[in-house]
Amino acid sequence: MKICKISELKGGEILAKAVMTPEYKVLLSEGIILKKEYIEKLEELDILEVCIREKTKKEIMEGKKDSGSDNKKTSTKINLLEENLEKEVSRKVQNILEKHIYSKNGELAKLCSTADDIINMILKEKEVAEKVYDIRERSYDLYEHSITVCALSVLTALRMGMDDRKIKDIGVACLLHDLGIRYITVDYTDRDIERMTEARASEYRKHPVYGYSDLKDEPWISEVSKNIILFHHECRNGLGYPMKSRDFPLEAEIVCVCEVFDEMICGIGHKKRKVHEAIRYLKQSRNNLYDSIVVDTFLKFTAVYPAGTYVRTNEGEIGMVTEQNNHFPDKPFIKIILDGKGDKVWQNIIKDLSMEKNIFIKEIVCSWPGYLGI
Repeated sequence: MKICKISELKGGEILAKAVMTPEYKVLLSEGIILKKEYIEKLEELDILEVCIREKTKKEIMEGKKDSGSDNKKTSTKINLLEENLEKEVSRKVQNILEKHIYSKNGELAKLCSTADDIINMILKEKEVAEKVYDIRERSYDLYEHSITVCALSVLTALRMGMDDRKIKDIGVACLLHDLGIRYITVDYTDRDIERMTEARASEYRKHPVYGYSDLKDEPWISEVSKNIILFHHECRNGLGYPMKSRDFPLEAEIVCVCEVFDEMICGIGHKKRKVHEAIRYLKQSRNNLYDSIVVDTFLKFTAVYPAGTYVRTNEGEIGMVTEQNNHFPDKPFIKIILDGKGDKVWQNIIKDLSMEKNIFIKEIVCSWPGYLGI
């Protein structure tokens, strides 16, 4: 591996390390073959250097033989383009929901095609059944929350082998599940419902009924989707709301799990929590509050430690999570920043925790490097 300046790249080089944004979001994955348009994008983002894999003698000789080929079989992807698609979908959802305020339900039917867009975006991903996904911590945004719950619920349903019709019903319901929240006046951001006054908590708990009532007579939305909207805050022990039901559809159970997880991440009706705290809550609540199969399926693709998180290992080292390991959500790749004595590590040491039998993450240290003095 060698470090190359962006100005020295000609195209065709292979990344030895993932390129990340300042927010620690993966921009280009390790192993990707750099194209000229990727290099131009890196220059636009003021990224000065990247780590390039040095070719072996065998690869150099094979490269000479294949110099006439155009590498059409190479699978490359810039995650930034996916982010742009996500923003486009978010704008579409926002426009439709805002028009609903003054045009009633006429515009809402368009969200059916938006749900299709999100499902297709997920299905385009290679190895969709194998990947582990980073769920980033973020501020409250109703539209982004709806899209995230939609994507998480669709992924869970796909992995549980549900049929296409039900997956579409889930997607549509997720985009509309918090429609009723527009009718309440209480402040529900970054606070647990249990800590609200009884009057405010009671008003907040009515939002599923408001959303359901808005759509119950609409012919373009299925009964499955309507029931998801009504039941998306229910629990198996009967202590959910608004119906306090113990018996509700599996499709709704899927959305319940994804909904409460993302609510905790962005602080909707809950005090804002870290990803690992939300995951711990789901583990503690499986069987009692939520369906154990749904929870286990969800946790298999949800990274415990998102990229950019600073962690301490059982050996006392501090490292930054750089990327995830498929099949091992709690054993990511980490770049060692400080050794066990607290001294800065200047070498580029990346540890794959799935290959380290005696090393594991003991705790999260912080989510920003300034705290560590690095």
